Amino acid sequence: MAYDPGAIDATLAAAVGDEPQLIAELREAFLDGVRRGLDNLERARGGDEWRSAAARLKGLAASFGAIRLMAIASEAADAVPQDVNLLRRLRRAAERL
Repeated sequence: MAYDPGAIDATLAAAVGDEPQLIAELREAFLDGVRRGLDNLERARGGDEWRSAAARLKGLAASFGAIRLMAIASEAADAVPQDVNLLRRLRRAAERL
């Protein structure tokens, strides 16, 4: 699955128009949300918390056009909680945003 580095900015521009400062603020808010989502996954205490955190991260990623992150979060929702490989892949995908 290819990564489109402009997808998030394009999604934001479509939503708010040509407002570079607003786009930058929304992008930073999105990245903060992604970081919190990843932290919630790492702190999940069992399957229900893990699935819930993965689903929230998937929804956030989908809302901003972060397709790669969305796909991995979807995979995580169906995986064994605290899957170290998936957590590593999610962190890598988030770093590329």
